[in-house]
Amino acid sequence: MNVYVDNSAVYVDNSQVATLDEFAVQAQTLAQSVPAEVQPDNVEWLPLGVFAVCQDDGEDSGPEPTIFLQLAISREGIIAGSVQNEATGDAFEVEGMIDQDSQRAAWGPVGENWPIMEAGMANLTEDELPALLHFDNGESQQWLLVRLEEPQE
Repeated sequence: MNVYVDNSAVYVDNSQVATLDEFAVQAQTLAQSVPAEVQPDNVEWLPLGVFAVCQDDGEDSGPEPTIFLQLAISREGIIAGSVQNEATGDAFEVEGMIDQDSQRAAWGPVGENWPIMEAGMANLTEDELPALLHFDNGESQQWLLVRLEEPQE
């Protein structure tokens, strides 16, 4: 799917599907739909990788990334992972879900309503992918996730 934002409207394959605010609330609802009865220790996790989180300003180079995101997915469509901000020393866990029909993936900090990050599930298999980051004040930003190579043993 080709998803883009133009004049506060979200388009999928050239058809408007929602306002940006509506799209953000949909992402939040999806991210917070992890079934409560799921026990993480009893789930088979498939790693998606570790990504550097970079501002997507259209430039080929910018400041070195300081935010890193590690994600895994379960067969049930649950997303789990962690975020590390090397500049601030902050670290936290994230969780979310994948909508099986649209293949839209959304996740956010465990126990928090915002911010929510989202991307297409198929894009999470790519080395570079765009992601939207939604905030509680209604602002949304486009970021770029860049997969880090696995270290050599």
